[in-house]
Amino acid sequence: MDDNSEYNDTNRAFLQALMGRGSLTFEQGQQVLASILSAESGDDVKPDSVTQDDFEAYINIASDAVSLYDYQIRSALHQVTKERSWALVNTASDPTTQLATTFTADEISFIKRVLDAIFDTYNTPRMEKMCVTIQEAITLSRPPRSAPDASNAGEASQAGSTDRGLRHSDVNRVMDELVAAGWLEKSVDGFYAPAPRALMELRTWLLDTYNDPDAPPDEWQRVKSCEACKEVVTHGQRCSERDCPARIHDICEVALWRARRARTCPRCERDWTGDKFVGERAVTSTKAYRQAKGRGRKSNTLASDIFDAAQAEEGEEEEEQAEEEEGN
Repeated sequence: MDDNSEYNDTNRAFLQALMGRGSLTFEQGQQVLASILSAESGDDVKPDSVTQDDFEAYINIASDAVSLYDYQIRSALHQVTKERSWALVNTASDPTTQLATTFTADEISFIKRVLDAIFDTYNTPRMEKMCVTIQEAITLSRPPRSAPDASNAGEASQAGSTDRGLRHSDVNRVMDELVAAGWLEKSVDGFYAPAPRALMELRTWLLDTYNDPDAPPDEWQRVKSCEACKEVVTHGQRCSERDCPARIHDICEVALWRARRARTCPRCERDWTGDKFVGERAVTSTKAYRQAKGRGRKSNTLASDIFDAAQAEEGEEEEEQAEEEEGN
């Protein structure tokens, strides 16, 4: 393949494709580059002729080109598949600016409520679900109503007048568009969770919004990082000690245990059981969830009542465990 050291039309086309898609895996990049190079040369360039080195050369040139405009190209591994993806990241933005060219103001307000649900409402020290079902998303279609006090009545009234909420059909459409654009991903059980693109592009905003910068290092925070790779964990494992902040990705555990030589928590040294989860498994592994499915309830309509029941079940297990330890 020709030298790509100079920024040319093929580099411009590649950057435009990355901007349009939001993120690319190597396999997707092969398809994109094969099409670009075929158009440029007039020959039929096959995707499998594009090597990893070719792809990364275009990534590096694109990264240099956007670096002057508060943009970076970052990469991350998928928390489940371990597939690496690359995303064009605005280093000085939040969800409003990231999504403003695609969604309306009301839709952006809804998306922020979805993020609040993922990283706050359904993310507690006892149950770190960090995802939503479509029914839970529908409950977020309207902004919450609260009785304003005298000091903020005008502000609350103005906010209510500008956020009209969404119809249920619009909720389904917006969630589908977020999945198509790589912001969210939908599991086979119908749970919507942040996709790699969202975690790469919004990492700084998520930390600033949901974490307390003045909290002690060992205090529980809503956005947690893997003990091995230091990337955000929304699907993985947690320490069986509820108050311990240690979290790991499933894809990182083999390397972590090999390095530690003992399967103990990197923070509190407690035995790592591997049966306490972050992400949808925090709910789907519980008896409350299995019983709900056994009664014929569809998994994609299981809502906050299952989350509450699962949290209660987790609390009962903690009490039983504490009693056993006291007895020993």
